[in-house]
Parts: sequence; C-alpha cells; structure tokens
Amino acid sequence: MVIWAARLGPVTATLVKRTWRPTAVLVLAVSALTACSFGAPPPDQAGQPPKLPSPTALPSSGGDDSGQAAVDVVAKGLEVPWGLAFLPDGTALVTERDSGRILKIGSTDGASASPGAEPSTTPSQPEAVNPSQGSPAQGTGGMTVTPVQTLTGIATGDDGGLLGIAVSPKYKTDQTVYVYYSTADDNRIASLKLGGTPTPLVTGIPHGTSDNGGGLGFGPDGMLYATTGDAGDPTAATNPQSLAGKVLRMKPDGKPAAGNPTASSLVYASGLHDPQGLTWDSGKHLYVTDLGRSSWDEVDLVQPGKNYGWPAVEGIAENTKYADPMVQLKPSEAGCTGLADSGQLLVTSCLTGARLYLIQLTNAGGSLGAPQSLLEDTYGRLRSAVTAPDGSIWVTTSNKDGQGTPTPDDDRILRIVLAGSGVGLS
Repeated sequence: MVIWAARLGPVTATLVKRTWRPTAVLVLAVSALTACSFGAPPPDQAGQPPKLPSPTALPSSGGDDSGQAAVDVVAKGLEVPWGLAFLPDGTALVTERDSGRILKIGSTDGASASPGAEPSTTPSQPEAVNPSQGSPAQGTGGMTVTPVQTLTGIATGDDGGLLGIAVSPKYKTDQTVYVYYSTADDNRIASLKLGGTPTPLVTGIPHGTSDNGGGLGFGPDGMLYATTGDAGDPTAATNPQSLAGKVLRMKPDGKPAAGNPTASSLVYASGLHDPQGLTWDSGKHLYVTDLGRSSWDEVDLVQPGKNYGWPAVEGIAENTKYADPMVQLKPSEAGCTGLADSGQLLVTSCLTGARLYLIQLTNAGGSLGAPQSLLEDTYGRLRSAVTAPDGSIWVTTSNKDGQGTPTPDDDRILRIVLAGSGVGLS
C-alpha cells in the first residue's frame, strides 16, 4: 500500500492574463484527511513495476490539503548538488557545485534508476572519493552513488562552480555530455566524455561572485540551450555583444544554431537577471526560471529575440518593449531555480521559499490559475528539478550551500511522484 499526503496550498503570485484554451487538467484535489490510501499502482511504461523503494509519507500540514505527492529519497550525503540529467538507460548524472564532482546514481542490481529506460552502453569509470570533500554520497532504497570524476580548474565560491549538465541526444553513439562551469576568468560550456577531459565549446561567458546562471538542456530541435546570469553587471543583460543575462542556443559543437535571431550570435533571448532552470512542454514551448534582484522572481515563456526587461523592470511591466513573465512570484516565497515538465504542469523548485510550485499550463504555453505550493519547509532549499524518463520528478536539495540549515542526511536527491501522473510505484 502506498501512503500519500502533502502540503499544498495557494501562494501569492501574479499571472499574465492569457486566453484560455481547453486543456486536460491534472486533478490534485484530495479529502481533508491527513493521509489517503491508494490501490495498487499501474505498471510503468516498460510494463513492469519499477525497482524503487516505497515512497515515504509526507507530514500533513493539518490544514485543507488540496493535492498530493509521494516522495522517496534516492541519495543522501551529497555536497551541494546542482545539475541533474539522465543517461539513456535511466541512470542519473549529478554535478556538485563546490567539489567539481560528477556522480552517477543507479540501482545496485544493475537496473536503471528510472524504469522503462534503455540498457546502458556506458562503461563505469569510478574514482576514489577525496576525503576533503566530505563523506561519500550514499544511495538509499536500492540505489548506489558512484563518483565518476572530479573536474579540475573549477573556480568555486559564492554561486560559481560546476553547474549544469546535459546529455547528448545521440549519447548512445557519441557518449558525450555537456557541462557548464566557472573558471577564474569566465563561465564556460564544454563537451565531455565521462572520465575524460572537457573540451571547451563556449568561453567568455562573464563570471561574477553571483548571478552566474548555469542551466543546460537540449531542446526538441536537437540544439543545446544555456541560461546565463548577468554576473553582477545589469547592463550586460541587454548588451547584444555580451553573453551575460541571456538564453543561448547553439549546435552541439558550440556554434550558433540556424534560426537564431542574429545568424552569427548565440543569443536567443535577453534581458534576464539570473536564469537557471529550463524545460520544454509537450507543445515544444521553452520555459526558464529567472531570479529577480529584489521585486519579483519569474517563470518566463521564452520566445526568440525577446527582451525580458532586466534591468529596466522586474516582473510584469505591461510595456510593449519587454516580454512579460508568464508567472511572477515574491522572492521571499520563491527563489525558484529548477524547472521540470510534468504533462500539463510545470514544476519549479525554490531555494528561498523551500518548496515546489505547480503551474498549470494551457496548450498555447500560458498558465491557468494560481501556482500551488508543495512540500513547503519539508526538505529545505530545493534547487534543481528534472523530469526522469519514467515521468517522476527528481529534485536536489541545496542545504549545504552556506545559506541553508542542513540535516545529517543533506544534501539529498528526491524522487517525487505527483498523484494522477500515471507513474508506477513499488
């Protein structure tokens, strides 16, 4: 029997007015009981129940719960995990910002971490854990955490370091991943064969003590997208000659992609302060999170060539010079960095607000209703959110980054299954 309970409630947020279109809505309503029991879950897409531990019941808020989720901790004892991506076999790759390590999370029996994925073709290349980096990360419930390698030349401190990671869409043949990292002089994007040396593809992205961005992801078009912060220089966000404060779009070799607003430029969108998370919905709409300076944090529907307003404005400006955010959130309740797609929902993970937000989507890429808060103050600061191959959402905590209150188990990787998502549970 799977026990479900959650803390889910309305939040303070402002949404841009959009035209409503019919859409399938994920039903999140439950009774006011502190927990509900569900029957046997459906099998995963591979037709077999996944080999995952039973989710832990969440503590009830004692209030009017309006939604539900099941959470299970798949790894603990990490050192500021930042980026997260999945190999074709469902094994997860995780970067640690300050240690420069890349970790691999998978099942101890050789099965993938995410059911329904393809068999692995990647050789395991573990390395010894440096004791100065703290205790080795541990898998839980049948998972194992293997350090793959530690990248050298990473400049850590404040919010720079080893940040985003993405897996090539052709990984089965090219065995390539991509990383976003800080050096003493700049932020860079490099290609990497696990266990090998990074090959820089894009250099000269401004690096600051804050606002370094760092998100990476391959879009439905096969192009690599990156989010870059203004690195403490607000004017750079609208400077077309600067790579700071932008969404970049490139071919896998790091060259500007065909169809960019300016043919010779990597810049896809501008006017952003510190964008990090990025994802696409089933309609191939691109969304990013953008941390504001003081007034509003944003979730933006990204369109090519648009200026999202920073530093002239934060949040909704209703000025035709700027693209308004799809959703704006108070920084004290948000600080949202991660972003994942779950059917007709966006799931964003938040540092300052220590919660997830669920944002209902329209078919046109807009939002319906107010975002809903989930897991508030349950696991502390939440950084990355990524959709696994089986449809569950994997989230990293960031309680050891100097701004949180870590528990003995931190930092952790959470696997979250939303009620009604159709994801199998063991």
